[in-house]
Amino acid sequence: MDILIRTATEADLDAAGEVTVEAFVGDGHTAPTADYVTLLRDARRRAAEAELLVAVDPADQRVLGCVTFAVGGQPWADIAAPEEGEIRMLAAAAAARGRGVGEALVRACVARSRELGLVGMAFSTRPGMRAAHRIYERVGFHRAPERDWRPRPEIELWVYEMRF
Repeated sequence: MDILIRTATEADLDAAGEVTVEAFVGDGHTAPTADYVTLLRDARRRAAEAELLVAVDPADQRVLGCVTFAVGGQPWADIAAPEEGEIRMLAAAAAARGRGVGEALVRACVARSRELGLVGMAFSTRPGMRAAHRIYERVGFHRAPERDWRPRPEIELWVYEMRF
C-alpha cells in the first residue's frame, strides 16, 4: 500500500479526529466517555496549535492515520525539552493497521525534528501500547524510565527518546 505523509488540510480534519478516537478508544486505551475523547477528536485545534501530519492513500486522499508533532515548550508538548520534538496522539485507522502507517508517521516526525535542527525527540506513551512501542524501537527510540511521569495518579506514562 502506498502512503503519502503530509500536513493535514482542512478537508482532512474531521477524518483525522475520528481516526484518533477510533485508535485510542477502539484499542481500549481510553474509555469512550473520558474527557480525553474530546481532545482526541479535536484535530482542528491540534492543526492550529501544533503540526498535524496525516498519512493518506495517494489514490483517494483517504486519511489512514495521523500524528501531532510539537517542539518542547509549545502547547502540545508534554515532556520534550525546548530542543526536542514530541509526538502526540499517534493513530492509524483500524483498516490500515499493519501497513506501515504508524511507522511512516513516526519517521516523518523524526525527519521534521532533524529539519528543525533539534537535538532529539522525547514523548510519552502508555505502558499497554505495545504495538506503538514496537514501532518506536524499530525506528530507533529507546525507553527513558528516568523521565516517566504521571499526569494523574491513575495514569502512568512511559517516555521514549532519541538523540540525533
